Amino acid sequence: MYKTIDLFAGIGGIRLGFEAHKCKNVFSSEWDKDAQKMYFANFNEQPHGDINLIQPKDIPDHDILLAGFPCQPFSIAGKGLGFADTRGTLFFNIETILATKRPRAFLLENVKRLTTHDNGKTFAIILEKLQQLNYSVFYQVLNSLDFGLPQKRERIYIVGFSQPLNFQFPKPLGYYKPLADVLEHDDNVPKNYYLSDALKQKRLQLVKGIPPYPSIWHENIGGNISALPYSCALRAGGSYNYLVVNGLRRLTDREMLRLQGFPEDFKINLPYSAIRKVVGNSVSVPVIQAIAEEMIKSLQQQAKPPLKPLQFNLFESTL
Repeated sequence: MYKTIDLFAGIGGIRLGFEAHKCKNVFSSEWDKDAQKMYFANFNEQPHGDINLIQPKDIPDHDILLAGFPCQPFSIAGKGLGFADTRGTLFFNIETILATKRPRAFLLENVKRLTTHDNGKTFAIILEKLQQLNYSVFYQVLNSLDFGLPQKRERIYIVGFSQPLNFQFPKPLGYYKPLADVLEHDDNVPKNYYLSDALKQKRLQLVKGIPPYPSIWHENIGGNISALPYSCALRAGGSYNYLVVNGLRRLTDREMLRLQGFPEDFKINLPYSAIRKVVGNSVSVPVIQAIAEEMIKSLQQQAKPPLKPLQFNLFESTL
């Protein structure tokens, strides 16, 4: 059983991915009040608040550090200020905790644009800091579409180990769950989720091509609308009409959780506006679960003592 800590925990998506492999979480931190409330409802654990107020020495010993640190400073949807945004500097809290607690491994998650922000300088600083701590570092952009979810969500995942060892990121499954397995039947969705007739007509006039069914209609920043057999990435700050099911209605709170791979028994105890925020900020659980499996394989290989070579005495008689 590996012990984990869950930093910038959100509603616990990264934790769920590791708990699927029998890991035990010993500490969590999340400052958002809505995310804290939903985390408590599902894990019966109240996360600690602002990580800036937590002394690294007070964090329990652990094997694997988990952190989906704030992505807004590096995202296209945000202002892209990077380390100039105070949220962007929260990476250095992770660096300090790694230096103080020296866990055997870590997993960090962020938006794909982190790799190209400021012409790659931001990502180079992050990698340099991690390597200066003598961690072997691996990174790769993975798409949730490739791990059994009908959501196009590309994120950078950074994995590190305190000892040199072999590690490979999980391979794509080659399929994704059909939207029909995620969406409620339109007749079963309350009327307050439906668009006005004017908005429906406007989208119908702007949509490109003949929409597949079912589909999620995506409106980009320029106002262009595409109807796709999967969802574009859920966003915490997206407008209410950013993603529209079959051109008719908004996603329900349960549908959003399904698009992120959360289990059906995951408790919902927040109003719709808060659900949109916390689920949009969360992670795709099946991607985390697949990475966790590969990380644990690597740690277990490291834990095995090397086999001693067989030795033969050519001069000893066996008679």
